[in-house]
Amino acid sequence: MKLEYVVCAEAPLSGAGPLIEIFDGRIEIINTGEPLIETARFIDHPPRSRNEDLAAFMRLIGVCEEGGTGVDRALINMALYQLPAPSFDKYDDFTKVTMFAFKNLSDMSIDDKVRACFQHCVLKYIESQKMTNASIRERLGIPNSNYPAASAIIKITLERGLIKKFENRNEYEPYWV
Repeated sequence: MKLEYVVCAEAPLSGAGPLIEIFDGRIEIINTGEPLIETARFIDHPPRSRNEDLAAFMRLIGVCEEGGTGVDRALINMALYQLPAPSFDKYDDFTKVTMFAFKNLSDMSIDDKVRACFQHCVLKYIESQKMTNASIRERLGIPNSNYPAASAIIKITLERGLIKKFENRNEYEPYWV
């Protein structure tokens, strides 16, 4: 059920602008135009803005800064509250970010778990650390006694090519390192 939507500043495509829709269990943010960088790199990549008017407005109201750390900080806070990882999706003429309300691990889809694993791995990388079974258990709230659940999530994320083993140890880094 859609609760409300907000249309913001003018966007690169004529007649369209950024759109924020709030639903039960999720928020979708849609911006016109394809992303300037690969969506998997939204976390660690230096900032690039397509919509300078929107970026200037967001800086003015204190929602963002110019350092390009907004996505990183949002993901760190989502991890602190063990929220599902957001989805960054690229379409022909727009980009959509979906943020989800809290779900128990048992209610998360495989895709939710894989996104969380990949994004956690990237956050660890930008903190000059490596992802481990223990760190993904902490991120997803998996009890230490259930390390096989974390191993299964890591295995699927490896199979999808989003992460790779670091020097044949039980540590992992993003695929693009």
